[in-house]
Amino acid sequence: MTDDKRLAFACALLLYVADAAALNCSSPTPEALVDALQRTLFTKKLIRPVERFSDAVNVTVGITVVGILGVDEKEQTLKTFLWQLLEWNIAGLSWDSTQCGTERISVPREKLWIPDVQIAEFMEEDKSKKTPYVYLNHTGDVYDDKPLTVVSTCRLNIYTFPFDIQNCTLTFEPYLHFATDIRMVQGASAEHIVAESNDVIETHGEWQLLTVQVVPSTLVLDDGMYSSVKYHLIIKRSPLLYVVNLLIPSCFLSSLDLFSFLLPPQSVDRGAFKMTLILGYTVFLLLMNDLLPETGESTPLINVLFSVSLALMVASLLETVFITNIQFSSSQYSEVPEWLSTLVLRYMAVLVCIPPKKNINRYTVSIHAPSQGINNNLTTAKVLSTVSGEMLNVTPTQDVSLHELKKISTNLMAIRLQMDQHFQGTKTSKEWHMIGIIIDRLLFGIYIAFMTVTAITILAIWISSATYSP
Repeated sequence: MTDDKRLAFACALLLYVADAAALNCSSPTPEALVDALQRTLFTKKLIRPVERFSDAVNVTVGITVVGILGVDEKEQTLKTFLWQLLEWNIAGLSWDSTQCGTERISVPREKLWIPDVQIAEFMEEDKSKKTPYVYLNHTGDVYDDKPLTVVSTCRLNIYTFPFDIQNCTLTFEPYLHFATDIRMVQGASAEHIVAESNDVIETHGEWQLLTVQVVPSTLVLDDGMYSSVKYHLIIKRSPLLYVVNLLIPSCFLSSLDLFSFLLPPQSVDRGAFKMTLILGYTVFLLLMNDLLPETGESTPLINVLFSVSLALMVASLLETVFITNIQFSSSQYSEVPEWLSTLVLRYMAVLVCIPPKKNINRYTVSIHAPSQGINNNLTTAKVLSTVSGEMLNVTPTQDVSLHELKKISTNLMAIRLQMDQHFQGTKTSKEWHMIGIIIDRLLFGIYIAFMTVTAITILAIWISSATYSP
């Protein structure tokens, strides 16, 4: 047989096979097409629609995100509502649209072979309504479009809550068939999925869809390889609810605690005011606890902010107790040590913008008779000189007078010592009082600096995390 004859025979054989595979409808009616499908296709639903067992069925998968129903941080799950579209071709099946009267027909699902494509991250049974029909095209293409309520696992990172962005994966793969039997193919592009999802999405609640990333992949196991298509859903939380109910009230209470430093440190109301703030902040955290995420994976940054704010309030209360104790009990303290006086009254005073005061080291005590003038003083001086001049010639009566004078002199000396101790104690109290004021102002500055640095750091982390970059 020549080459031309062989080529002609091969072409005739292909035309015969094609004609044999095509459906022949007796009339362009639904009954004729269904009868032809019943004879040719419906009896082969138990096996894959391929010409040879070595051929793989290419299943194209596409999704549309209709709604993001919620995220459970404790269970680490994502609940979404999707439209899933699967497309595959039945090898050798076709019909003439003019002869059979239509280009496509809807047939019951149980009449065809359906690929066992599932989502690998499924956690609960799909509770959406079942669609009983699929579309069959005259070219042999099958379109299986159905809704899915998906509760899938998702590794949630809530460190930047409520400004967090989550990346959840939905992996579409055959449950049983290997890659040699079913090959998963990406359908629509990621841009088309995002645009269509934003057009049909029904829920506008806590979460919004940012973008979708599609990655075809192959899972290699010991028993074989599985073809799959992974859809990465990038979703972002809407933080307005948490900003209004959590962050703003917390900032208000922290600001009140900050301005409470303006109250006089010796005032008892300052300590009571801070105690009331701590109690109110604790009640606020208990009431708002339901809005905070519950997970053991990581601690949200907002929880750290609340803990730091509460710790600062407690620290400011302890500082108030310390300063109040210095103000009210300074008279019972001993003299201020030289090193403490130099450190606080000289250096720290300049640091907190309080000019240092000069120390008074000596006090002069003058004792004057309350109702006598200069003449009485001179008379007293004459008497004392006469007494001192006649010390050698002492009589019994003069001995009594001398004893009284000595007694008066001793009493005067005791009074002078008491006055010295009194003025010395007043000086010590003033120094401790000034030390308390300086330390109070210094801690106030440290409080402001720490709050400012903490707020700037947390805001920087939140701003950087709220911007998604693929």
